[in-house]
Amino acid sequence: MPDRNKPQRKAQKRTQEKAPREKQDTGVQSPHRGERIAKLMARAGLCSRREAETWIAAGRVAINGRVLASPALNVTGEDKVLVDGKPLEAPERTRLFLFNKPAGLVTTERDPEGRPTVFGYVAERFPDLPRLISVGRLDINTEGLLLLTNDGGLARVLELPATGWIRRYRVRANGETDEAALGGLRRGVTVQAVKYAPVEVTLDRVQGANIWLTLGLREGKNREVKRLLEHIGLQVNRLTRLSFGPFQLGHLGDGDVEEVNTRVLRDQLGPTLSAAAGASFSRPTRAEMQREMNTHSGTGDRKRKHVRTLRAERDNQADEAPRRRILRSATEDRKGREVAVERVVPTRPSRAAAGPTRNARRFGAERLAGSGKRPAGKAPRPKR
Repeated sequence: MPDRNKPQRKAQKRTQEKAPREKQDTGVQSPHRGERIAKLMARAGLCSRREAETWIAAGRVAINGRVLASPALNVTGEDKVLVDGKPLEAPERTRLFLFNKPAGLVTTERDPEGRPTVFGYVAERFPDLPRLISVGRLDINTEGLLLLTNDGGLARVLELPATGWIRRYRVRANGETDEAALGGLRRGVTVQAVKYAPVEVTLDRVQGANIWLTLGLREGKNREVKRLLEHIGLQVNRLTRLSFGPFQLGHLGDGDVEEVNTRVLRDQLGPTLSAAAGASFSRPTRAEMQREMNTHSGTGDRKRKHVRTLRAERDNQADEAPRRRILRSATEDRKGREVAVERVVPTRPSRAAAGPTRNARRFGAERLAGSGKRPAGKAPRPKR
């Protein structure tokens, strides 16, 4: 007799074989909860996801007291994560900065040749900023807009060609060209077995032996502008990035940094990119969290009191004691030695001694006039 339940048992067996197994040797309850460890480190602004994987392979990351050997692990808020022996700080809200990069800076954290870097330049001139990650790179001699963020997830998403954000460059190049060559760039070309997507290119003007062009790219491959123009016989001698997606260089000064407003950043990213990057716009910044901690501990500046509260405190103090002013001066004794002198001068009598204020007396008189009564102590006016 055929077994009718045999297909169902086979399907259940295949499902069980495909079901992921939980890792028990890391101290984490389940690798399918929470967030990837590399993503969490990038979100905290320590490094990019790729750098986080390198750190993990080097044994610099420990979870729940055990050194992590693979980045293929999710962690939750209940897990204790240590990086180089220090607790991983909670990530702050996603922030984006516009940086007008000068020529001569390398877009890297450490340069083996000892050249000045973007991050060293920014950290020296803007010490209050958090640890930042660049969105893509600019060559050492390329100037203009470079996006910096504290969120590695956002940097990764904005770098992807699939995001489709166009990068515009202002280029000065030596040589001559024509519309036929520029048309080839607009259709897309292949240079040394590398296929480049179509670009937007406009010939702005000719200046002696140089020409000025405006290019728009969507991929951002390594040295793409220079290689494309070399392909049509032009040598780039100045390159400035004007914009990256919706963010413009504008009138930002050379070497200056400007933060993008949180609401503007959220609107420009939209729900799709925000979700892909895992961006958070509600968390406080490190400085805000530190101020809050100082306020609760009594060591920082407290919130400003409302003017009504200040007036009430002033009136209460005036009722208890008159306000005083201390005048400090100096004089000499009989031997010519300088002696400090302090003189306490009352600035006004106490509220109780002074009686009601002028406004209180006027309002009291108006109330009495409305009720048909005379103020106490005043004689009626004689009739004429």
